[in-house]
Amino acid sequence: MKKILTLSIASILALSMAACGGNTDEQINEDTSNTTTDEKVLIMGTNAAFPPYEYYENNEIVGIDAEVAEKIAKKLGYTLQIEDMEFDSIITAVQTGKIDMGMAGMTVTEDRLENVIFSDSYATGIQSVIVKEDSDIKSIDDLEGKKIGVQTSTTGDIYSTDDYGDEYVERYSKGADAVAALAAGKIDCVIIDNEPAKSFVAANEGLKILDTEYAVEDYAICFAKDNTELRDEVNQALNELIEDGTVQDIIDKYIPAE
Repeated sequence: MKKILTLSIASILALSMAACGGNTDEQINEDTSNTTTDEKVLIMGTNAAFPPYEYYENNEIVGIDAEVAEKIAKKLGYTLQIEDMEFDSIITAVQTGKIDMGMAGMTVTEDRLENVIFSDSYATGIQSVIVKEDSDIKSIDDLEGKKIGVQTSTTGDIYSTDDYGDEYVERYSKGADAVAALAAGKIDCVIIDNEPAKSFVAANEGLKILDTEYAVEDYAICFAKDNTELRDEVNQALNELIEDGTVQDIIDKYIPAE
């Protein structure tokens, strides 16, 4: 956590004058009554190109993760600060202390557990496959030998590389870039989380999502391995928000029941 120590100008002047004998004790006490302010800031790293979990609206990062994090911060007495970055930079930023936690529709995987620790899960995600409407890919069984587009370091990247081989996976810094490559005919499909997949298909004519799910996974918040204290604090707040229905209300706000 970052603590910011603020010394007011009035306080500095009061102390200076006191050194010269210019203030009474009563004046000094009055002027220095608010010399310090501790502001507890919780810095969350995300990749704000993943609707409805995090995205920009009127130059502000909004979405499920942003709102859940805001509720957690409020419960714990922190001011939330959100930093937008490339998805594959989040874990490094957590490890180096640049941010306190990563929250970006992130799935717990064995590889990630080697570098960070995770909170309890707060949402379930589905990995889906986007193809062109006239594609000969009709199900997951047809992906063998196809050029697959993914966002770098996502579970779509990890799973497809394991399943089909690195030579068949094309990586992009943003999911939108992978979808653009698919629309342009540069790749055969895109593997990405289902909710952003729906947004991308709605915005790009001629694309569709396969009926077959590629994978089902749970989302969680990541922390530095030695930051178990913050992880435990967040877990307590998160579980209270899950139990009282707040998290589900936020999810329902962005993902209405079909």
